[in-house]
Amino acid sequence: MANSSIKDLHSGQTISIIVPLYNEQENIRPLYARLTGVLNRLRQSYELIFVDDGSRDQTPAILDEIYEKDGRVCVVRLRRNFGQAASLQAGFDFAQGDIIISMDGDLQHDPEDIPQFLAKMADGYDIVSGWRVARKDPWLTRRLPSRVANWLMAKLSGMPLHDFGTTFKAYRPEVIQNIHLYGELHRFIPALASWSGAMITEIPIKNAVREKGRSHYSLTRTIRVLLDLISIKFLLDYSTRPLHFFGLLSLLGIGAGTAIAFFLLYEKLFLHQPIMLEHGPLLFTAMLLLLTGIQFLSVGLLGEMLARTYYESQKKPIYTVREIKSRRPESALSAEPKKEDSPDRLNS
Repeated sequence: MANSSIKDLHSGQTISIIVPLYNEQENIRPLYARLTGVLNRLRQSYELIFVDDGSRDQTPAILDEIYEKDGRVCVVRLRRNFGQAASLQAGFDFAQGDIIISMDGDLQHDPEDIPQFLAKMADGYDIVSGWRVARKDPWLTRRLPSRVANWLMAKLSGMPLHDFGTTFKAYRPEVIQNIHLYGELHRFIPALASWSGAMITEIPIKNAVREKGRSHYSLTRTIRVLLDLISIKFLLDYSTRPLHFFGLLSLLGIGAGTAIAFFLLYEKLFLHQPIMLEHGPLLFTAMLLLLTGIQFLSVGLLGEMLARTYYESQKKPIYTVREIKSRRPESALSAEPKKEDSPDRLNS
């Protein structure tokens, strides 16, 4: 039953709950009990997808036990520990619900908040993100780096969210199905989805203290997040026009180098100054700026050709359509692929 479509088993809207797990043997049973308690009260069809990310404790055995007792439970077991982004991607690929909700398996996310997500999704949003208003984590090692990272993400991505880091989010499958995750990109799903015009909002959620097990968070993750943020900023703004990014740097380099060169030329021709003796470092700076500007221009032109080749050869759309209303037998836009494409596909 775990591999059968829940839409065939139940009528109405279906819900897929995705829970990545890594060494969470103390938390699985209470989490399962709380999840089923909330979901059963909703009286909607659902499936629970537990993704075992290469756990080395008793997590796999406990998941097998739960799976044997409950046909609504699905277990996706990865061969090794690939990380949270890969675990979520595996869950998204397997999910079949009309609404997909992801959450952590350490009991810091309260299943009682699930009805809030569903109510907000009913208002027509494509993604509803949780916002841990009152965090219970240590201030120096968790809350301070998170606050700085969230501020940077909001500014660079243009998404006015307060909490990018939480996994507790609800999605429509047509929005999430073409966003491929790697690195720490699961934090940037709203930003990536905004590229295709997704309607996104956030709701306050409760944040409990981890009582059992060990946190898998470290400060080094913050560095990885910031590096991924740079690539996301480029993908969102310049994936279809790389020359606009590299061309600006090129113009700055060539412009500054040319200005210095004209100044040195004036000094040489009209003031008869010994350029190498008086302005040797400035001369080398002008040459470096000109060469750097030419290199940036070359990179931008190559990127432009690669982007055009990618979109044209694979017939990738540079836009997405939310809805078409027409009395024509076939809309002029009917040839557009059904799946929405995200700029992160450029790296796939």
